[in-house]
Amino acid sequence: PPAAGGPPAGRLAQLVRAENLALAIALAAMMALPLVETLLRKLLRTGISGQTSLVQHLTLIVGMVGGAIAAREGRLLSLGTVEFLARGRWQPVVRAFSGAVAAAVTVLLCVAAVRFVESERAAGGTLAYGFPLWIVQLALPVGFALVAYRIVRRVSAEWPWRLAAAALAALILLGAAHPPLAPERLVVPVFALLLLAAALGAPIFTVLGGAGLILFWRDGSPIASLTVDHYSLVTNPTLPTVPLFTLAGYFLAEGGASRRLIRLFQALVGQLRGGPAILVAVVCAFFTAFTGASGVTILALGGLLMPVLLAAGYAERTALGLLTATGSLGLLFPPCLPLIFYGVIAGVDIKEMFLGGIGPGILLVVLTAAWGISQAPRTSAAVRRFDAQEARRAAWDAKWELLTPVIALGALVGGLATPVEAAALTAAYTLVIESVIHRDLHIVRDAPRVMAESGVLVGGVLLILGVALGFTNYLAFAEVPARAVDWVTSAVHSRWVFLLLLNLFLIVVGALMDIYSAIVVVVPLIVPLGQAFGVEPVHLGIIFLANLELGYLTPPVGVNLFLASQRFNRPMSAVVRAVIPMLVVFLIGVFLITYIPAMTTTLPHWLGR
Repeated sequence: PPAAGGPPAGRLAQLVRAENLALAIALAAMMALPLVETLLRKLLRTGISGQTSLVQHLTLIVGMVGGAIAAREGRLLSLGTVEFLARGRWQPVVRAFSGAVAAAVTVLLCVAAVRFVESERAAGGTLAYGFPLWIVQLALPVGFALVAYRIVRRVSAEWPWRLAAAALAALILLGAAHPPLAPERLVVPVFALLLLAAALGAPIFTVLGGAGLILFWRDGSPIASLTVDHYSLVTNPTLPTVPLFTLAGYFLAEGGASRRLIRLFQALVGQLRGGPAILVAVVCAFFTAFTGASGVTILALGGLLMPVLLAAGYAERTALGLLTATGSLGLLFPPCLPLIFYGVIAGVDIKEMFLGGIGPGILLVVLTAAWGISQAPRTSAAVRRFDAQEARRAAWDAKWELLTPVIALGALVGGLATPVEAAALTAAYTLVIESVIHRDLHIVRDAPRVMAESGVLVGGVLLILGVALGFTNYLAFAEVPARAVDWVTSAVHSRWVFLLLLNLFLIVVGALMDIYSAIVVVVPLIVPLGQAFGVEPVHLGIIFLANLELGYLTPPVGVNLFLASQRFNRPMSAVVRAVIPMLVVFLIGVFLITYIPAMTTTLPHWLGR
């Protein structure tokens, strides 16, 4: 499609539709296979041969196709803080430079993927029913090739700038193949080039992937190792839960669930002073838990909830800060994506992470609601009386959505299903209630579109996590975590001081890195430190995620700040000022979560083991 974002025409439009449909079909198969397997196992005591491996490799396909579509639409996650300020004549230069660096890195990742597939083809592995495994693994090099092409294409709508970016990318690749100096002498300037491109808008996955490539290039190690790590992550047995739970959240967000839940909580608490703030905190936390703190909450609910707050007499700045902050409020509630990713990277049981996040999540919701109540104008008290009949009608209308967390968590904690089966059941359940029961989504017209939309988010995130794992494994190979443990334990002797320093460190990390990059890069560094100081693994994970929740509100990479500025058409400076009180509220919550471990560990100890 044109770089300016205009709609493609003719044959290109057919290719776009085919690509979106392929992504939707892959997600539909991921949802259906575990459910069919469960039914066959219970009714006929048989199953689908290689079902687990099929679903894992469908995750690979969803990740690469979703990433390619994200590149096509210019939605790859990036910092872009300097590009945001680069206007006028400098903007084409900025875009050409960052695009060239990103394209060069992506081409090298494509080359690494080709070498990986060649070795896998020689090994002769099969997926299921004798189907060659290497054919499915072709999704890696094909996906990276598409992403590289589309990064260059989106540099500009004008061909001269595209050609300039392609030429610069070719020069970078030539320099990597035939360096003018010894690689170890070029590491620092090449890293500086990569960081500059990151600041100017290069996708985050190219920054982390480029860092791994530079380190392997310096040591003369085969770059195919990066693809091995990428492949091992995206085919992890637990990872299919990510696209499936995300899909459930998108079905809810695109259907009429938001209207029904807002109506319910308006009926329950709307007549109280601060009732609208309670409504905003609870409804936003519910949606964020399923959409993964991806910004969908702000974009989908902001237009509905802002008028509710303003009509209740809230100041515009207060309403803006509340909605910006609550866009990530449900991050600690199951089945939010960061909980799953943390469990995968840190090796912590997903069920225990789900249970551990409930208490701290409730604390943050209560603190947010309390601040909202304190800011409510006194004239809004008892505007109307509680209407029991309306509350009953609203609860009955929203009953199916209210059961969604029960379905998701009950199937998992009750031992009735594996994490992947529970995720597939939740996605199928939300599809049924939104398309069959409420009929807010048309099963043919709307469902494929929603599935493709959720796949784009998943693809962008999996690109980051996959390529970042190679960089992280290099750090482990270089014994960086072990050295960090030795240094910290020699300087810090108190567990409580360690936790304080950990919080300060993670607040800085949250201000500089997005949560998904931080999970892959930082978690392997802090897990051994937590073990050294006797911090419960689940508690350490919730501390980490609670701190990174602040990152959604802190410049320069606070995603919620950019989304709120866009959604509510307010200057970035106004959004930053509006969220300062909420930052203080979240900080209080983080320190309570840190120093009251029982809030996190009680439920996992009671129900998780």
